[in-house]
Amino acid sequence: MAVLRSRNRRRTGDEALIRSLYEEHGRALLAYATRLTGDRGAAEDAVQETLVRAWRNPDALVNGKGSVRGWLLTVTRNIVTDQYRAKAARPTEVGETAAPPPLQPDHADSVADSLLVVEALDRLSAEHREVLQEVYLRDRSVAEAAAALGIPPGTVKSRSHYALKALRDAYASKRTAGKEFAA
Repeated sequence: MAVLRSRNRRRTGDEALIRSLYEEHGRALLAYATRLTGDRGAAEDAVQETLVRAWRNPDALVNGKGSVRGWLLTVTRNIVTDQYRAKAARPTEVGETAAPPPLQPDHADSVADSLLVVEALDRLSAEHREVLQEVYLRDRSVAEAAAALGIPPGTVKSRSHYALKALRDAYASKRTAGKEFAA
């Protein structure tokens, strides 16, 4: 019976020791471990293991050799180093592999956009549509488009400007209407 009481006193004392260590040094240990690992979860694991080692070796904390915080920080650094070395020595785990390449993007948006552009092109005047065809589809310069269409270069620039503005406006209004419908 006396042995049980002794163990209970020791357990209570150990719990109080670990609790006070965590309250006094926990934030510093966590900040240090996070800086070393770059990962909050791994840092929390390292701090927990540090406190377990302190619980197993309470004599190291009260032996008068250096500060308690210094001992705890050294243990934390050693744990992080051990974890890093162990990770480097074993094969890569499935969860640690690089992210798989993304799936093929859904082309539905591009199809919808194409339909909106075709519809907007249909609403343009024939003159505006011809200028856009020459400049953008046939990849002609303003001078070449003007010669092909038989109009001055300034007219090509003007029609191109107003045609693109009309396309942008039509596209924007259709996209906005489509989003309102989807919502």
